[in-house]
Amino acid sequence: MRVAAIDCGTNSVRLLIADVGPATDPGAGPGAGPGELADVERLMEIVRLGEGVDRTGRLAPDALARTFKAMRSYQELIERHGATATRVVATSATRDAANRHEFVEGVREIFGVEPEVVSGAEEAELSFTGATRGLLRLSPETEVPQGPLPPYLVVDIGGGSTEFVVGAEHAQAALSVDIGCVRLTERHLRGAGDPSPAAALEAVVADIEAALDRVEAEVPVREAHTLVGLAGSVTTVAGIALDLPEYDSQRIHHSRISAEQVHDVTRRLLAMTHGERAALPVMHPGRVDVIGAGALILDRIVRRFAFSQVVVSEHDILDGIAWSLAG
Repeated sequence: MRVAAIDCGTNSVRLLIADVGPATDPGAGPGAGPGELADVERLMEIVRLGEGVDRTGRLAPDALARTFKAMRSYQELIERHGATATRVVATSATRDAANRHEFVEGVREIFGVEPEVVSGAEEAELSFTGATRGLLRLSPETEVPQGPLPPYLVVDIGGGSTEFVVGAEHAQAALSVDIGCVRLTERHLRGAGDPSPAAALEAVVADIEAALDRVEAEVPVREAHTLVGLAGSVTTVAGIALDLPEYDSQRIHHSRISAEQVHDVTRRLLAMTHGERAALPVMHPGRVDVIGAGALILDRIVRRFAFSQVVVSEHDILDGIAWSLAG
């Protein structure tokens, strides 16, 4: 079965066209074995849909135009590759916007399906599924002698919110909190200076710690043995820690970044100028001005819950959306 999954977040819009093999039929689908997901296309474009939402409560016309332009190119690919089912999921920015009906109408016109403005809890569930399917196939006795061991804490650091999910084979508890790399940058760092002064960074940390207080009160994060990190802030930190000459998703996927490396990369990013961050070979141009806040969220999670490392996953909510279409 060939499916198309679209994830429209606060910072980026992403497309996954994939073949899904059924759990019992090894002959299913080109490239997709039983219970597997085989990529046909996996694309991402920074559109900043959530630009200004934290301040105005509305999706800006320019942000909607950028998003719809990217979506139209995605629909052309969906038609070209013959996907038979499409699901569009929208997250934090559209949940918060008073004019989200404009987004809904535009998406319906482009894809012919109703976009689902999912709750934070459902967003977390989809992220957990996408991130852990691959981990569950790894054997502690073979491919990964030291783990990764469940239960997992899956953390998806987005532009407007961060999702926390604890579980083993299935999500057991989840919470979405309104800390994200775009939201915190716009709230505290934009215009604060380059590099950001200590007072601005302290304000970011205060917001993160307040959110983590709520997470710790509502989700059994300390029961988790393995921290799994998702999304662009985490994968960018991993690429820097691995000193990659260019962004390499295969090298980054399931890499293990130690707590010390997370702390070091975060310190370096926060001390850099905009130009220095832009010059990093793994840095996407659309992440240059928000990566400091994103790295700081990951850093505080590692510190707060005393994880020795983070297992980095390139598979996330997008893969979870694709799996959901397979039934």
